[in-house]
Amino acid sequence: MEIELTPEQDSFIHLGIKEGRFRDEKDAVRQAMTFWEERERRRLELILSIEMAEQSLDAGEGEIYTEETLPQLTENVRRRGMEQLARK
Repeated sequence: MEIELTPEQDSFIHLGIKEGRFRDEKDAVRQAMTFWEERERRRLELILSIEMAEQSLDAGEGEIYTEETLPQLTENVRRRGMEQLARK
């Protein structure tokens, strides 16, 4: 496969090689593809999560939050986040 890069992209790659971030052009393209694949995987996971949330709301499984209940939601989210950080 052959690809044509813009002069700026080519310069960017060669600068990365010169600075030791990439071994060669192929390494730079492989790393770019890895990042792209990961970004696309996360994007698809987000879309699926949104679709599942919409289905849940359509099924009446959602919760209604008001100004009175919002502080408790905030505290629950903070607590769960701290618990996840503690596990890492």
